[in-house]
Amino acid sequence: MPLPRRKTLFAGLLAVVWLLAMLVAFWWFEGRYVRPFGTQTALFSGAQLRLPAELAGPGPIRVVHFWDPACPCNVGNQQHLAELLARFVPQGVRFYAVQKAGSRGQLPPTLSAIEALPALPGSAQLPASPAVGIWDQQGRLAYFGPYSEGATCTSSNSFIEPTLEALAAGRAVNASNTLAVGCFCNWAPPD
Repeated sequence: MPLPRRKTLFAGLLAVVWLLAMLVAFWWFEGRYVRPFGTQTALFSGAQLRLPAELAGPGPIRVVHFWDPACPCNVGNQQHLAELLARFVPQGVRFYAVQKAGSRGQLPPTLSAIEALPALPGSAQLPASPAVGIWDQQGRLAYFGPYSEGATCTSSNSFIEPTLEALAAGRAVNASNTLAVGCFCNWAPPD
């Protein structure tokens, strides 16, 4: 076999191997990070959630962000969460975060105004994350559930802004049990 033909064959085989490697990598990435939004449904029930003693009772509106650093769904709501901080912290709303037990990671610097809570009574029974709990000025749970429904989380499809606006205006909100379809990760540790 002449030398140029060997080089062409080798280059062709190399291109095929590279293409197969790219297809396997894409399949792995898709299986790990792409979520089928039409089939992931979570029922959020806030009956078990309690603020720690130092935060319970009358006070400012309190927002608790439940997150798992290993969950790719958190990336989708970080920009929205930063917008919430910019808009509602000046109005006196306090933001806290509870990180999934046993996980490692930290919130990005844009979310540095969020105070970390080591735990929240009842949070071990959360169905999924990311999730949010909102307590009103009397210390009652007003909302518990996802930030929004669907693949992305923005101010246009969020459940959070209307809840915070109603509470800031003195209107009562009772939405502590919600059913939603979206990008969620299991909160319970694997068996």
